[in-house]
Amino acid sequence: MSAGQSPGAQGAPQTEVRQHNLGQMLRHVHLSEGVSRSELTRVTGVNRSTTGAVVAALTDAGLVREETPRTHPSAGRPSPLVLPVPERAQAIALEVGVERIRVERVGLGGKVLERRTLMPEADEPVTFDRTVARLTGLVESLGTPASAGGTVTGIGIAVPGLVRRADGLVRFAPNLAWTDEPLAAVLTERLAPPWDRLPVAVGNDADLGALGEHARGAARGYRDFVYLSANVGVGGGLFCGGQPVPGQGGYAGEIGHMIVNPDGNRCRCGARGCWETEIGTDVIIAAAGLPVPPDHSLTGVVEAAKAGDEPAARALDEAARWLAIGLGNLAVVLSPQLVIFGGGLQDIHEATAERIAHYGAITGLSHARAPYALRRSALGYRAPLVGAAELAFAPLLDDPLGLTAH
Repeated sequence: MSAGQSPGAQGAPQTEVRQHNLGQMLRHVHLSEGVSRSELTRVTGVNRSTTGAVVAALTDAGLVREETPRTHPSAGRPSPLVLPVPERAQAIALEVGVERIRVERVGLGGKVLERRTLMPEADEPVTFDRTVARLTGLVESLGTPASAGGTVTGIGIAVPGLVRRADGLVRFAPNLAWTDEPLAAVLTERLAPPWDRLPVAVGNDADLGALGEHARGAARGYRDFVYLSANVGVGGGLFCGGQPVPGQGGYAGEIGHMIVNPDGNRCRCGARGCWETEIGTDVIIAAAGLPVPPDHSLTGVVEAAKAGDEPAARALDEAARWLAIGLGNLAVVLSPQLVIFGGGLQDIHEATAERIAHYGAITGLSHARAPYALRRSALGYRAPLVGAAELAFAPLLDDPLGLTAH
């Protein structure tokens, strides 16, 4: 292996090695709040001169900049700090929900440059055509993709349903009443130039929530974890060995439709006793006897329980029991290090953690399961948007100079 070659690029042509090093270093800069040249050398496994050449190329492309650290703990000349330039490369992140559509323009490094939310009228159906029209309007309202020499790398969309990642087909989204809708293709057709030239990537919202938490949230540094999100429905994103688990066709992670109670209620998917019929936010709110708020938040249930409301306290206890049953199943199959409560479930994390542990200890195989931490989402309701942005940044991180040259 040559001195300037990273370990994973042995035997590859020099152009591929260079592109690999460029992408690897830009990814580290993108996911950090500033990383020194010496740290880039350490984590990528190349020599100092290669690091210098790669950073210089990224600087010439306008993607990164360098500055001298204000503090330096050791003697000697401080290693320059490499920082992303958010305005140079941007991604468009969209989230389609039952109750709202959100969009963010995100700069390299994760800085949010602009955000908007569109709330449909009450009782207005979330039809596919209407949703695509709204998405088109939101994207085009952001202005032109290129501004002050900037480049938009792509569009990422989070959707609550089964998504075929290869072509952005939404195979089934029961809470939106969509079946086999080619979201990526239709959005590309309807976007006006130059937006229609951007790559569009679609992912399941929980999968992208997990990606967001791994990149910038509670799962940073974890290799095996489950991201569990509940709003109207329940979804999950899975990471094993530091990599997402897409499953065949990209359909893995639909843990909300894991059957936990065969004698339970009928689910929107057509089955009976799915996990989301027991721990969906609307189910918990209804059990507490409270009206469903527009954002489907569970904070009202928690506050009522704290104030001594017995139905709210019972609803939280029942939710904890079903959470423990479902988490026990996941722990047996996946053995995660961490389970993250996202979406509406983050609102009841503290209120139910002790009860989940209690019910978990009395379920089958409790002694055979490896222990896992239970943690609230660090990104909150933004997690799917953060993941959608990372999806849209992928072309840039795969080929930094090739994309920005266009």
